[in-house]
Amino acid sequence: MRYPQGGGLTAERQQFREELRLQAAERFARGEGSTAIARDLRVSVRSVQRWRHAWAEGGPRSLRSQGPASLPRLSDRQFAQLEAELAKGPAAHGWEDQRWTLSRVKTLIGRRFHLTYTIQGVRKLLVRNGWSCQVPARRAMERDDDAVGVGQGGVAPRGRLAAARGAWLVFEDEAGFSMTPPHAKTWAPRGRTPVVRVRGRSRRRISIAALTCYKPGHRSRLIYRPRRDDGNRDGRKSFSWRDYRDLLVAAHQQLDGPIVLIWDNLNVHKAAGLREFAETRDWLTIYYLPPYAPDLNPVEGIWSLLRRGWLSNVAFSTPEHLVQTVRRGLRHIQYRSHLIDGCLTETGLTSRTTSGVQPQ
Repeated sequence: MRYPQGGGLTAERQQFREELRLQAAERFARGEGSTAIARDLRVSVRSVQRWRHAWAEGGPRSLRSQGPASLPRLSDRQFAQLEAELAKGPAAHGWEDQRWTLSRVKTLIGRRFHLTYTIQGVRKLLVRNGWSCQVPARRAMERDDDAVGVGQGGVAPRGRLAAARGAWLVFEDEAGFSMTPPHAKTWAPRGRTPVVRVRGRSRRRISIAALTCYKPGHRSRLIYRPRRDDGNRDGRKSFSWRDYRDLLVAAHQQLDGPIVLIWDNLNVHKAAGLREFAETRDWLTIYYLPPYAPDLNPVEGIWSLLRRGWLSNVAFSTPEHLVQTVRRGLRHIQYRSHLIDGCLTETGLTSRTTSGVQPQ
């Protein structure tokens, strides 16, 4: 990158460019052409031509560095103080929402250091110090970050689960999909918003319970079971504890080994029947994720792959069409274990140690 600090060259890069210009001056004196000089010095021909013009008017002295164009108005110590104020969030400084805009940072600098910056100056200041404009991740206000243990060292808190030797580390989650597909970007003529026709009256849904299974030295696995909504108002629309029991039995048969299961605090996950089933199975150990921490569950990544890929912008004609599309996407993921591994990597957890889970 030519300008690694977002405006102007570093001192080392500035010295390197000066040496290039002085080398070019020596070759100007020997009458060499601009194209050959640009090729040997690995710079553009226009740069060499500009240097030649300056050399012709002022000699080699005109090609020496003039020093930095301007010094930063905020010292490193002052910017560290600014970062500490920014870390408190906009609400701590009187703004209602939680967005740091360039205008607000400019105002904060004026309040804290009594310095006047332009909007572009604030942008260059932030970029120069490693900041960028990003879409924030959303977290529930009820979430206890101390319990989750989010930090540079990973997830570390109320208890540490080390999967027993020979056990599969299994995460579970469920999701519902309707015939109204998620939105995704598509190309269209500029100024004309594309329109996707979907079913507006159908509320038929399909529920999927999925398991992502990890074990060192083995290919990661994805096991899932669908449950269709029969349209009966009085019927059950979600999985019962018996459905989860049958899914775990099938997973145990497929994996052929003990299972350490990690899932959320859904009421049906703590049903008495399911607890009794787990207590009588020595191959099953159940742990619970901290409340409001879906980002620690790799199955959430599976749902994201489905919604951003196979389900996006699809005009489902029948419930069967929806089921077939979901199955096709999940089968595609099943045969690509690197996608399942990527979902685990995104959580920051590993298959050897998992933190922040509470035992049953």
